[in-house]
Amino acid sequence: MPCLFSAPACFPMPSFQHQLVKTLLTAAAGPIARRRPTLNSLRLGLELSTLLQFMPWNVHFERVPADEGLVAEWIEPKGANQQRVLLYLHGGAYVMGSLNTHRGFIGALAQHCGLRALSADYRKAPEHPFPAALDDALAAWYWLLDQGYCPQDIMLAGDSAGGGLVLALLLHLRDKKAPLPAAALCLSPWTDLTIPAIEAYASTTLPDEAKLLEALEIRAWGRQYAGDTPLHNPLLSPLLAELHDLPPLLLQVSDAELLYHDTLRLAAKARAAGVPVTVQTFEGLVHWWHLFWRTVPEAKAALAQAAGFVQGVWQAQAEAQALVNAARRNRKAATTTAVRATVRARS
Repeated sequence: MPCLFSAPACFPMPSFQHQLVKTLLTAAAGPIARRRPTLNSLRLGLELSTLLQFMPWNVHFERVPADEGLVAEWIEPKGANQQRVLLYLHGGAYVMGSLNTHRGFIGALAQHCGLRALSADYRKAPEHPFPAALDDALAAWYWLLDQGYCPQDIMLAGDSAGGGLVLALLLHLRDKKAPLPAAALCLSPWTDLTIPAIEAYASTTLPDEAKLLEALEIRAWGRQYAGDTPLHNPLLSPLLAELHDLPPLLLQVSDAELLYHDTLRLAAKARAAGVPVTVQTFEGLVHWWHLFWRTVPEAKAALAQAAGFVQGVWQAQAEAQALVNAARRNRKAATTTAVRATVRARS
């Protein structure tokens, strides 16, 4: 895979559709900051928003049986590749989100990539602090291996906190010297739970797209997820980890997000460690713009770029395997020639 630090933004100016979404979300920041709704209220609101979501055409989903010990569902586009799979970990600041909230988007991503997707839920803070979410992500990974999938035929993907969890899963597998997946897609990943970017702004100068996250007190949720574990633990804040020996990474982020600079720092650090990194940046978009894939052109473009990355990984795999096969054939031919020459010499 090429090691790219940046890719041109698909849309140098946000679309009209995105501007409408942005207006609605940023308008919600003030009331949320004043009223300070409970976490349960926010969870309920997010779940209710799924009533407006729909699956893409020709994509269906099916829950994994409960007796498998996994809270997950298969999301499968018509004609999807059956030998390869996408393991998706949803976002939600480690405290909210579910199979319901991301089903439509994961369906769209799977359809663009031509893959089956396993959408895995995980236990949430504050009821279940670290390492509960990571343990559940690991359970989903090993469950896929038990189903007969090879590590090189699995890709990981996640958004926001799910993107951070994807990176934590990679770090855990690497440190345990376990086989790694083919690649990972991190969409606006949360890579440092302290979110140092907040300190760079006065409350009145936060970018509009960042005000909602600040109003939601996202850093407090990070502390709830961490529990008694220091925030600088690399499995909580992957930006602070050693990033060597990881598979190819795709990082998508908007330059208006609180997580933008951390994402670029992660890319630079991983690239310096020899990891193939592709960064795709978008201008002026709200966090979680991907979830508005049905109406926002930039979300559709992000899906298309993600699919291109996925196809590039598979192509690189195929080319590498072709070289290995050619080398084997050459060695076999050389051995055969040597044996024949020896036989002729003896006769």
